[in-house]
Amino acid sequence: MRFALRYISILVLAAASLFACSLVDEDMRDCETDYNLDYELRLVTNISTEIHTELNMNTDVYIAQALEAYLKTVFTDYAHDVDLGFYDVVRDEAAGDSLRLHHEAHIMDANQSSYTLYIPIRRYMHLAVANIEGNGLVTLENGGLCHAAKLSQMIRDSIDCHRSGLFTARQQMNIKEGQDQQFNVNLYMANCASSIIIDTTGSGVRDLRVVATGFATEFNICDSTYQFQYTPIVKSDKIDLTEPGRLCYVTINFPSRALEVKSTIDSDDPFVSAESAEGSLWRYKVYTRMGDNKVNETVLGVFTPLKPGQFKIIKVKVLPNGAVQPDDPTIGVSITMDWSPGLDHEVHM
Repeated sequence: MRFALRYISILVLAAASLFACSLVDEDMRDCETDYNLDYELRLVTNISTEIHTELNMNTDVYIAQALEAYLKTVFTDYAHDVDLGFYDVVRDEAAGDSLRLHHEAHIMDANQSSYTLYIPIRRYMHLAVANIEGNGLVTLENGGLCHAAKLSQMIRDSIDCHRSGLFTARQQMNIKEGQDQQFNVNLYMANCASSIIIDTTGSGVRDLRVVATGFATEFNICDSTYQFQYTPIVKSDKIDLTEPGRLCYVTINFPSRALEVKSTIDSDDPFVSAESAEGSLWRYKVYTRMGDNKVNETVLGVFTPLKPGQFKIIKVKVLPNGAVQPDDPTIGVSITMDWSPGLDHEVHM
């Protein structure tokens, strides 16, 4: 799969020392010096490839345009806000972690910006986060501690989508005396998105709701790992389309787990259809209310991981009996006819 790469350069210039430090037999760790920090916000994503591959028919053009317009503020090379933390490399015995020695937060609202930093000569672990403000769901927690610093979602049974593309970086820095130094810090995307496009033509469906599940709840910034503390339901955003008979929903969230189970896509025949959604890494759940007012649940299980920066499109069709059939035969399907909220969770139709 081909990935697009775009980036911006954010030049951060450290200012001259505010005081003179002796150069003879002195501990220089508390002295400040001049150095350059070059930040690159790198958007590594397959969104363009996925949209143009999956939506390549003339009838799909308006859906592709709607998706691109909706996701342009998520898959972006534009940084609104940045949070910069510089941490000790030695753990504090009382805290049990490395403490933050210097912290700055800035509103950029631009592709380029420059700041003045005053940081003593010493070794640091540097952590950076971009686009937290306005996300609506994710916050930076434990920012004063290096290994405990994380991006954390609100703890709820069902959650809304992320509202911004999140970017993070981690970089060891050894600020040395009397040397001109330059550090390149790359910020990469920490969340992702998916879309389900539903053909309802001829189905007789009266109402329809879509949610997704199977995604991480936290991201540890220093070691770049995801945590799955519980399994929230992600409420999808419906994108308005002008053409009747087709619906489009989007979820924006943390990634799924990595590949952990053998699925049909690992077999010698990759076109064998998965029989159920059991063992899948992440899932869409589609609820259809038919003419008899009964609600049916279709669980669509995806066996390939949804990775940071990735965008995935799933296309399905609603059948006359209310079941949902995916175009991709490697997607698992589990159907519950005449579904009751007591069997799963409450979905307001």
